Amino acid sequence: MPTMKAIQLEAPGGPDVLQLVELPLPQPQAGEVRVKAMAIGAGGPDVLIRNGTYKWMPPMPAIPGNEMAGVVDAVGPGVTALRVGQRVFVSARELKQRGGCYAEAICVPEAAPFVLPDAIRFEDAVSLGNFQLALAMLSSNGNSPAASVLIPGAAGGVATALVQVARDRGLHVIGTASTPEKKDFALANGAHEVIESDPQGLTEKVMQLTGGRGVDLAFDHLGGAHFIACLRALAPFGMAVSYNIVTGPPAGDVFEELRKLLGKSLAVRTFSIHAIDADAAQRRGLMESAIALMAAGRVRAPKAALFALEDARRVHELLDSGGMLGKSVLLPPAVRGR
Repeated sequence: MPTMKAIQLEAPGGPDVLQLVELPLPQPQAGEVRVKAMAIGAGGPDVLIRNGTYKWMPPMPAIPGNEMAGVVDAVGPGVTALRVGQRVFVSARELKQRGGCYAEAICVPEAAPFVLPDAIRFEDAVSLGNFQLALAMLSSNGNSPAASVLIPGAAGGVATALVQVARDRGLHVIGTASTPEKKDFALANGAHEVIESDPQGLTEKVMQLTGGRGVDLAFDHLGGAHFIACLRALAPFGMAVSYNIVTGPPAGDVFEELRKLLGKSLAVRTFSIHAIDADAAQRRGLMESAIALMAAGRVRAPKAALFALEDARRVHELLDSGGMLGKSVLLPPAVRGR
C-alpha cells in the first residue's frame, strides 16, 4: 500500500507534540480529487490547533495545516470539474473541518480547490488566505468611503495583506512596527508610513500624519492598550476592527471610551472570517478576487521562508516566538528533491 508523510498530533501541546508520521496515501472517493502538495502554509491557526485553543478544532489525532498549493494527481469517480495535472489551491475554509494540510497529499471534494493561474507560484499561493481575509475586513464597514487606514503590527501576515489591499484601493496606509527590521518589512510591502508601536504616543502621531483628522479604519490584532489607542486615532464616523487580541482584551472600558468620543460617532467591529462559513458564494468570491489580484501583480505574497515538512516543530517554535517575518512555507520531500 502506498504511503505518505504527514505531521500529526495525538493531543494538544507545545511544538514537541508535532510528530512526523507515515500514513496510507489517501485515495479519492466518488466526487473527490487528490491534491499532491507542492507548498504548505504554516501560520497562526495551525498554532491554535496544535495547542488546542482553536474554536474550530478538528478531532484527534489531527493533522494541522489550513493552506496547500499543489497539483491534482488523482480523481475519483464522477469528477468533472477538475483534471489530473491542474494546479490548484486548497483552503481548509472550504472543507468540513479545519486542518489536514501538513501532508504530502490530501483528498477533498472536487468543488473545494481553487484553480491556480500559472502566474502564481506555489509558495506564494499559500498566502492567499490572508488576502481573502484582508478583502473581507476591508468591506466590513459596508464599503463606505474611506481615505486612510491604521494597521498596528503591520509586518504580520494578515496585516501585510491588509496593507497591500488597502494601498491597491487607494487608501493612505499608516502602519506600526516594534523594531527597525519590521518597519523596513512593512514599508517594503506597501505601507506609506510606519510609526513606533508604543500605544502611548500612537494617537498623537496618527493625528499628525492625517492633519488632525484621524483615520477612517483601524485594524487591530494586538488588543490591550493598542485597541484603545486605535479608537482615539479614528476620524469622525471611523471604525475600529478587532480581529485578534494577542496581548489580551482592550485595556479599558470600550463603551465608556466610545462615549467619551461621542462627537465622532465611532463604530467597533469584532471580525472573524468564520462569519461567512455558511456563505459559499461570498467566501469563494473573496478568494477568487484575491487570486485575481495576485495573478495581476496588484498584490504580492510576502517573501517566504522555506522549511522541510519534517521541520514543522521548528517552524512552530518560531511562530510561538513571534519572530517570523513573511510567510512560513513547508515543502514536502518530493518537492525539495526536484
